[in-house]
Amino acid sequence: MIRAIVAGAGGRMGGRIINMIKDTEGIELTGAFERSDAPFIGQDAGVVAGAGELGVVIEDSIDKVIDKGDVIIDFTFHEASVAHAQKAAEKGRAMVIGTTGFTQEEYKKIDNLSKDFPLVISPNMSVGVNLLYKLLETTASVLGDDYDVEIIEVHHRMKKDAPSGTALQLGRVVAKALRRDFDKVAVFERHGLIGERSKEEIGIQTVRAGDIVGEHTVLFGGIGERIEITHKASSRDTFAKGAVRAAKWIVGKPNGRYSMLDVLGLS
Repeated sequence: MIRAIVAGAGGRMGGRIINMIKDTEGIELTGAFERSDAPFIGQDAGVVAGAGELGVVIEDSIDKVIDKGDVIIDFTFHEASVAHAQKAAEKGRAMVIGTTGFTQEEYKKIDNLSKDFPLVISPNMSVGVNLLYKLLETTASVLGDDYDVEIIEVHHRMKKDAPSGTALQLGRVVAKALRRDFDKVAVFERHGLIGERSKEEIGIQTVRAGDIVGEHTVLFGGIGERIEITHKASSRDTFAKGAVRAAKWIVGKPNGRYSMLDVLGLS
């Protein structure tokens, strides 16, 4: 039985992950923690998540629970996730990170830390989105430079980072397939007299509204036709399910950084 620890256990994603762990064979919740000022400290993690009493109390730091589990599942905040990864590296615990909004420096630090523990990190744990990455790789390679590429991402009004980590990854996948440097060709939103669109740019547009869980569309616009590939998430459970699947997969793997494509056998 794999023993799982959930970071941010009082949050929306933490709650869905706890419910998914409860309903999944081969894995159990053995630890949960929150930031020190959270109102859920000392409460039963299952009760807070709406999963019923599980006998696991929400603690106020990772230090109090890290020895209780085999894998940590983290969908918190980028700065917190880096700190948690540091602890995982020190203890050699496996980890699954679905947090977004990391800076380049933070990504580099996590990469270096992953030499000391096995890690799955992905901006989107959905099976459908990770399949989308593979579809886009093929589509972009076939269409080539004759089609303009635009990415539109839509999320709920509470999301803190923009564009979404998934949208950025979609852009990187397309850019790689087209042999372009994403950091040089990405264009984030547009305003004013912008002039004619360049041939190589990849546009990324952001929408924030209501309680939309997440929608991503990649548009390939050619002369006389366009192709649109869209993924729509209607429930956070799709991300929670992917995270739990990744947690079961990563335990026992060699140290290093893995993606959901590795988990799904698509890499």
